[in-house]
Amino acid sequence: MEIVEGLITVAPLSSVGHNLVAERVQRRLYDVIPDEWGIYQRLPLTVPARLGLYVPDLAVVARAALRAGDEQLIPASRAELVGEVTSRATATNDRTRKLAGYAEAGVPLYLLVDGLAPGGPTVTLYGEPEDGAYRVLRSGSVGTPVTLPEPFGCTLEIATPPAR
Repeated sequence: MEIVEGLITVAPLSSVGHNLVAERVQRRLYDVIPDEWGIYQRLPLTVPARLGLYVPDLAVVARAALRAGDEQLIPASRAELVGEVTSRATATNDRTRKLAGYAEAGVPLYLLVDGLAPGGPTVTLYGEPEDGAYRVLRSGSVGTPVTLPEPFGCTLEIATPPAR
């Protein structure tokens, strides 16, 4: 369950292929992130300015943000990177509303793996959020290497996600 633009949205459970894509990205990021950061799948992030509670497929967040107490929600602004893998149920929100919400929250990097893109599966890295909008830093077909800027400084090679 998520809240997107103030509306409660319920999506079916993610497919195995969906989780495999997230796991491959997560595995690569562990090689480059500082020890005090963690990578979390399905961590609830709040985006108050957009009336949002997003649950990204991946979020890179300093562990200190999770040790603040018994909180169940973390402000999206605390994330260093978020990643979404589209599904039929989430593609529109991932491409538009969540893109705008993460930018408005100031999340430095948004990685969108879109296996359902109209022209074929794509990977897009958004960054440099300003005035609630991102700039496209890298975009290409799935399988094309995507280099993440510092503080990550690594290259991701994402395999074609299965259609869902």
